Amino acid sequence: MLLLMQLTLAHVGARANSKDGFNALAQAYLDRCAPFVRCQAEAFRTEEGLLEWLGRQQGRTTAVAVLLDSRGKQMTSEAFAGWLGARRDEGAQHIVLAIGPASGWSEAARERAQLLISLGPMTMAHALARLVMAEQLYRAFTILSGHPYHGGH
Repeated sequence: MLLLMQLTLAHVGARANSKDGFNALAQAYLDRCAPFVRCQAEAFRTEEGLLEWLGRQQGRTTAVAVLLDSRGKQMTSEAFAGWLGARRDEGAQHIVLAIGPASGWSEAARERAQLLISLGPMTMAHALARLVMAEQLYRAFTILSGHPYHGGH
């Protein structure tokens, strides 16, 4: 069942090129999400560009902004799936998960976000963070649908 919700995996930085292996893998996971949700990837040159784009997202509801931030909340895959499912069930039309600039998010961006999440205390390349988030999105939707992909360990 295709849901009415849209999900965007965004990042601030250079657009990934076709030879970027991380980008190809991340796109493969986003493509796997198609039975569950409309999914896309977006790149923005600056944080301001991302925030302006967020402000232009029109719909019945405001786009839900989730920023990856080292100071954010750490969640299990099950908890993340539960959070996504709750937003879906509340009628959210668009969820934007964004990986910020190398210098980190500004205070204005953090205030715009409905949720700050962290992938853990270790620093990782942004391309790798995009891949991890794309896989976690797919995992979350398989958890919500009862698909056997997530074994729980």
